[in-house]
Amino acid sequence: MGSSKKVPPLQNFRKAAYIAAIMRDTGSSSPLPFMKMHGLGNDFVVIDRRGGGAVLSEDSVRRIGDRHRGVGFDQLAVIETDPDADARLVFYNADGSLSGACGNATRCVARHLMNETGRSSLTLRTDRGLLACADAGNGLTRVNMGQPLLDWADVPLADAMETLELPIPGAPTATGMGNPHCTFFVEDAEAVDLASFGPAYEHHPLFPERTNVQVAHLIGKDHLRMRVWERGTGITLASGSSSCATAVAAARRGLTGRSVRIDLDGGTIHIDWREDGVHMTGPTAHVFDGVFTPAFLGETA
Repeated sequence: MGSSKKVPPLQNFRKAAYIAAIMRDTGSSSPLPFMKMHGLGNDFVVIDRRGGGAVLSEDSVRRIGDRHRGVGFDQLAVIETDPDADARLVFYNADGSLSGACGNATRCVARHLMNETGRSSLTLRTDRGLLACADAGNGLTRVNMGQPLLDWADVPLADAMETLELPIPGAPTATGMGNPHCTFFVEDAEAVDLASFGPAYEHHPLFPERTNVQVAHLIGKDHLRMRVWERGTGITLASGSSSCATAVAAARRGLTGRSVRIDLDGGTIHIDWREDGVHMTGPTAHVFDGVFTPAFLGETA
């Protein structure tokens, strides 16, 4: 008669053996596991601190984000425990600064936790508050990113003004999604030199906390093409919060309805601005698991 004892999956044996080997080689008992994930090419290092673990400094985050000497990421997401949610997420930009929101990383972590628990929905806490996450079917994950912030003080902007058309060249729209956004509607988003255009507006005096910058044009009915410069990171293949902000800005300006498809450099995402918030739906990928060696962590201490 066979044993009823559950046998861990093979990958868990391999991960445990790998961590044990690092501990033997270095004589340390504190390696730091991580996951590499992405949503439409918007890539993340994810560290799970629900069981404790190292608290990373700003310098540590920058070193991990170095695509040559570390791992590289657009944002780093830390999973922590929360008394009123399934988990709390803290986000960092590649320059080590904190980010109040990261939609694609939220979707990635939500998918990971749903796979882990076998559930089809859960709630995550970010600086935006409690975000409802759900399996949308066909491998897609949906997150309600909450209501957009449309008042100048909430974006925030440096001075009182209407946010629909800012008094700067191009008359962009400002939107808060837990982080600030500045959306330019242009004739051809592909033609914009984003490498110079993005940083010029990221640091514009109207945005005291800097801003994410989007350039977008209308392809067809409720269909946008968008490219993004993320504050503290640079050009990224996709951005969830930027997609939400662009969809809200397009609807406010009468260019689209409240449910749109957005084509990004990394693929397509769907945004639906409903009465209860801005819902974002798209694919995610868990690329690999790894472990930061104690030697590397010592360098980043």
